[in-house]
Amino acid sequence: MKLILTQEVTGLGGAGDVVEVKNGYGRNYLVPQKFAISWSVGAEKQIESIRRARKVREVRDLGHAQELRTQLQALKVELPVRAGTAGRLFGAVTVADIIAAMKKAGGPEVDKRRVELAAPIKSLGAHTVKVRLHGDIAATVTVDVVAA
Repeated sequence: MKLILTQEVTGLGGAGDVVEVKNGYGRNYLVPQKFAISWSVGAEKQIESIRRARKVREVRDLGHAQELRTQLQALKVELPVRAGTAGRLFGAVTVADIIAAMKKAGGPEVDKRRVELAAPIKSLGAHTVKVRLHGDIAATVTVDVVAA
């Protein structure tokens, strides 16, 4: 299945790229989530406008990516959650919780799609979270999960 990406998809490409994916992946995930549109001759004309918008964002992000990385890595993020006696959480820490805690700690606002968790956070303590800012530039933020 041939698709045009409307936004960045990790491991696949960036906005404006034409990609060939399996039918189920495109039909059941990429198109419904609005990560891609079906390729056609008419849609091919939209690629240039998508790429122009992407280029404008990249130039702006490239300049700010280094600054954002230093700001994020300097943050001391503390996230109070409900926990049991053994240090296990009642549920898991979500990306939205992490973004709210970073904002509360004085950090910049980050898009939730940029935050990557290696594994779900289900225990108290310090956890490392990766924030992908631009291409190869990523910040590692230490989130200290404490009992509320």
